[in-house]
Amino acid sequence: MWALPLLYSALMLLSGVASLSGNMLQLMLLLLHRELRSDTLSLTLSCCFSDIALGLSAFPFAIYHGLTPPSGPPSEGVLCQGGGFLLLLLQTSSLHSLAWASVDKFLEICLALSYGSLVTAARCRAVLLLLWSVCLGGAVLPLLGFGCYAYSEASFLCGPSFSPAHRAFVLLWVGGGLAPPLLAMVSLYGLVVCVARRQARRGTFICNELHCYYVPANVYLRSSIAMLSTSVCVLVCWLPYISVCVYETFSGHQSPSVVSALSTWLVLSSTALNPWITCLTQR
Repeated sequence: MWALPLLYSALMLLSGVASLSGNMLQLMLLLLHRELRSDTLSLTLSCCFSDIALGLSAFPFAIYHGLTPPSGPPSEGVLCQGGGFLLLLLQTSSLHSLAWASVDKFLEICLALSYGSLVTAARCRAVLLLLWSVCLGGAVLPLLGFGCYAYSEASFLCGPSFSPAHRAFVLLWVGGGLAPPLLAMVSLYGLVVCVARRQARRGTFICNELHCYYVPANVYLRSSIAMLSTSVCVLVCWLPYISVCVYETFSGHQSPSVVSALSTWLVLSSTALNPWITCLTQR
């Protein structure tokens, strides 16, 4: 009976430590090294801050309730409602920030000649404002009665309720908040992989002030492997969670505790992978 909560708490502890350490390290590198900064630094910082805040809020809550299950109905408390709000807000903002970073990488690689005019600091700030406004609006809806935050005994977390009574909100959240950035990210990285493979077959020269030199094919192949690995990691982390969400909403049945716990752990563990994804997709 206690095997699953103990294992779940241990996995959450490891993922939480990895998430906080990885994102803090990335944040320190970006702030201390001026050469790593760019006009799109705000998008990377947005993803980093979302993951850090999620690591400080969701992981401790899951670990605590995994080891000491609540005695009363926690869904009715302010702490649970606030935890569900933060979980939804930070999950969505992290995913959207990562998706916009993939848009930036696509433009930098595939539209290199016009990249400087397309991507500016002012436009990045506008995208960031729109991103957080959309995520904040979606997270507020359950507090206003459209949707609901409830405690899950399988994941030991307060989050969106996947009951059929809140089907409209779940459809809006999955269809408008999760599916578009996931599809955009995978599609854009797929296009980048195609460009990298084509460029690897053709080869190219890069010139600076002193001389020109040939770029070998394995440089582009390494880039395509990084992009492909990123797409696979994102899908592995998010698809089980979305599948559980859709299944419970439309079937009216609860998923097995092991499946629900594993899907929640995977989607939260994506915060530990995001710093590595950012590093892999940079030059």
